[in-house]
Amino acid sequence: MANMMDYLDWRGDLTFTASGFNEVDNLLFAELVYTSFDGIVTGQSEAEAVTLAEASAVFWEQNSREEILARVSMTKAAPFVLEKMAKTERFRDVKLWGYVNDISEEEQSQFAVMCAGLPDGSIYVSFRGTDNTITGWREDFNMGYLSETPGQLKAVSYVEQMLGDGSCPVRIGGHSKGGNLAVYAAAFCEKAVKERISAVYNYDGPGLDRTVLEKDGYREICERTRTFVPQSSVVGMLLGHEEAYTIVHSTQVGIMQHDLYSWEVMRNRFVY
Repeated sequence: MANMMDYLDWRGDLTFTASGFNEVDNLLFAELVYTSFDGIVTGQSEAEAVTLAEASAVFWEQNSREEILARVSMTKAAPFVLEKMAKTERFRDVKLWGYVNDISEEEQSQFAVMCAGLPDGSIYVSFRGTDNTITGWREDFNMGYLSETPGQLKAVSYVEQMLGDGSCPVRIGGHSKGGNLAVYAAAFCEKAVKERISAVYNYDGPGLDRTVLEKDGYREICERTRTFVPQSSVVGMLLGHEEAYTIVHSTQVGIMQHDLYSWEVMRNRFVY
């Protein structure tokens, strides 16, 4: 069964000009942001960006494969995704900037995000899902009874700050909690930014509180939101959803289907 790593073997030599942005590309960026880019991707504007290939080279100078493989985490594969993307014609020159990794025990917020500049002139904003910190898990539980969380408010602020002065098309996405943050940020950012958002991608992320789903901001972005879940989704079925969703075949069982590595792909799309 093929996954996103096989996709890089099959189609990594195709530029975005030869084959446009697709749902598997988006999945790769949702996974990529789980990599720790602290001290590597630091610029707050595209002018200060580093290429994906440069970021990969520095990361692997600072980290060992043995240490990463020893981690107990569903997302420990992200650095290896980075490494493989960096070797492809399709992704090596993608520009990365605006990396934020903010953990606040006081606010019970674990927040990480990064911008990627694609060769087609668009920007992809990728929000990270829950990491292995206790704070991150506490924030997940808070989503169950709060209409908005500090992380969601930070997501709105980030999008407005990073994209407020531009004019290029924008895609926003994320996996798990990152998908929830992507939808919330797109729904409640200022109008000038929202009008530039071509699509929002939620990969097995929880929905939103019912009071949020009834607000105009969410309604305005709902038709541009694409949600993908595996066949026995747990996380992606939490809270409320109004947008349509697509069921992707996972090669895992139960909660392990939340692992993006297990999502099956065929050419440039998922196996539904």
